[in-house]
Amino acid sequence: MSTRTAAFASLLVVLPALAAAQPQGGWMADRTPWGDPDLQAVWDYRTITPVERPERFGDTAVLTAEEVAELEAEAVRNNVDRVPPPGSVGGYNRFWLDFGTNVIAGGRTSLIVDPPDGRLPPRRPGVVEQEADFQRDVPEARPIRYRSGGAGTDGPEDRGLSERCIVGNNVGPPMLPDAYNNNVQIFQSPGYVVLFNEMINDARIVPLDGRPHLPDHIRQWMGDSRGRWEGDTLVVETRNFVNEVAYGSNIRTAYGTGDAYHLTERFRRDGEDLLHYEYTVDDPLTFTRPFTVALPMRKLDGVIFEYACHEGNYGLYNQLSGARAEDRAVAGSR
Repeated sequence: MSTRTAAFASLLVVLPALAAAQPQGGWMADRTPWGDPDLQAVWDYRTITPVERPERFGDTAVLTAEEVAELEAEAVRNNVDRVPPPGSVGGYNRFWLDFGTNVIAGGRTSLIVDPPDGRLPPRRPGVVEQEADFQRDVPEARPIRYRSGGAGTDGPEDRGLSERCIVGNNVGPPMLPDAYNNNVQIFQSPGYVVLFNEMINDARIVPLDGRPHLPDHIRQWMGDSRGRWEGDTLVVETRNFVNEVAYGSNIRTAYGTGDAYHLTERFRRDGEDLLHYEYTVDDPLTFTRPFTVALPMRKLDGVIFEYACHEGNYGLYNQLSGARAEDRAVAGSR
């Protein structure tokens, strides 16, 4: 075989693979020096699109251009400081918040794409469901599984997981938009991917070498993640969550426990500045069927900042010390 013929034969082998790897529009993901698709960047996942489709939209899956404009204009109007209610010191002012002011590209009415109604599946009978109230503490059976809020001030165990700086509001896994720090930086090296979230600076180190998951009795707050490539898509499967972790569609809800919580995430570059992120939750002890959420992320021209939650975490300290001061005052008045 001549050199020219051999080169042509090699090209015939390579071309189909290149075509399969090339997204619509002609854009092709860069490769790392060792050949994996390059996902490395800081990615921003803030959006005003809710996880579940609001009931007012009924069977409407996609917003009209007019509806998108109306919702985004409303988000801009709401992005102003307001006077706290009487007797309240209020929360952060708007300088510190970053809910975003845009719906996701395409105008879907929910981040949930399956089931088709854009809603979480029904829960199993008897499933533990917790919901916090930001205006008052709601007595709940321990352990507290939601991220923010609490059941009381007897001790740190009565506060949400994020208030205790154990896991962040929006880092999951899976990742979901919240009030601020909606950023993740992806690092890659041969055989590993690191997902480094700005919120509480949580980092998941995901091996890609095919090693098995940890034994079932070894449980972790962020689960046990293992990754693999399917074409240009990074697939990360996470299981072995601690019992105290539960799926929540926002920071104040928690459904079920971590006992049978199986999460599958997918990451794929869809353009120079666009990362497709989706996840599927399969928790047969909590939900009647699996469900899938799709959350596009935008490349951020910036850096990840330090989130020193434990260093000087005076919020929790002041909550509990203030409660003890109230206890002494009540005891002294008797």
